[in-house]
Amino acid sequence: MSIINSFLDTMASLASQSGFVGFLVDGGWKNIIMILISFVFMYLAIAKGFEPLLLLPISFGMLLTNLPYAEMYHPDFWNYKTVAGNDHYIDYGQILQKGGLLDILYMGVKLQIYPPLIFLGIGAMTDFGPLIASPKSFLMGAAAQGGIFFTFIGAALFGMSAAECGSIAIIGGADGPTSIYVSSRLLTSNSNIGVGTIALAAYTYMALVPIIQPPIMKALTTKKERSVVMGQLRPVSKVEKLIFPILVTIVISLMVPSAAPLVGMLMFGNLLKESGVCDRLVKTAQNELMNIITIFLGVTVGATTQADKIMNIQFAEVMALGVVAFSIGTACGVLLGKLMYVLSGHKINPLIGSAGVSAVPMAARISQKVGQQEVPTNYLLMHAMGPNVAGVIGSAVAAGVLLTIVR
Repeated sequence: MSIINSFLDTMASLASQSGFVGFLVDGGWKNIIMILISFVFMYLAIAKGFEPLLLLPISFGMLLTNLPYAEMYHPDFWNYKTVAGNDHYIDYGQILQKGGLLDILYMGVKLQIYPPLIFLGIGAMTDFGPLIASPKSFLMGAAAQGGIFFTFIGAALFGMSAAECGSIAIIGGADGPTSIYVSSRLLTSNSNIGVGTIALAAYTYMALVPIIQPPIMKALTTKKERSVVMGQLRPVSKVEKLIFPILVTIVISLMVPSAAPLVGMLMFGNLLKESGVCDRLVKTAQNELMNIITIFLGVTVGATTQADKIMNIQFAEVMALGVVAFSIGTACGVLLGKLMYVLSGHKINPLIGSAGVSAVPMAARISQKVGQQEVPTNYLLMHAMGPNVAGVIGSAVAAGVLLTIVR
């Protein structure tokens, strides 16, 4: 009889500690909803191809973190401790000793390691030739960051803190790693929104570039403007391509020191590529390193999307302000393109201004697609790549400016 009782007690104990019970306790229904939402994002990544390289890891991280009692991520470990008045710190010793797998990997986000390494890989894959051939593209890349600063003010009108305003505003740059970098630097455990919320919004709108941008581009331009056929870009020498990443690193790091980690790694990756003597390093940066960091970044950011951080009014506000930021950024790029169209004597197609957001190369492809709807033989892709890669630099600079202002 004692054996039977012991067996029954053991089974009862196992049942009480199972994740199924966790769904029945207070708030467990929210976990179920979050798991269903993760399934939606998995569907969008797999079936629709919406940013699958990051959306799929993020959605699976969302699934893992909302499974009751999985103990892979502990949000309490990431609460800031207060010592010596206003100093704040995270007890990384506790995380290393008691944290779960996702806690350990999330340290790469919180310590700002993953986003710069992503930029290293991006730099190793990027050709800045179109930007060097047409330096005025810098202006359109800069103009497209206007959505960031307009949205910063808009978020403040919602009563959000400066840190939350900066984290939401950077979504307008349409650059996921930059959004994660800024939000991980600014947001604390006391914030109403989390890094995962910002990441979800950023990658959602990056995936929706083909849907959001064309109506804005067509509304702000005339058929005549969209029909402009641009001439070929001048050839760019190897020396120019070697000098460019070094010069940009020095100038931007001196102007906005907070942007140095992102811009520096972006340009280092590009220098490796353009040097022509580091093939092994370039291949590693483009492939193995980029893929590993992408997996770690996606899964751990997904782990922060717990029910209490997503199922609230703040998440809706973030999504609303995010689309505003992205839309304004697109509009600012197009409007500057229109101005350059006039100043150039109708030689610049203003559609390439929309590529100033740093969704590379998707935004540039949209510029070409909309242009070819008017003139099927018009090839704007290389011209649009100038503002597009300028937007990558611009979003990193904007991130540095926000960090300087807020912190």
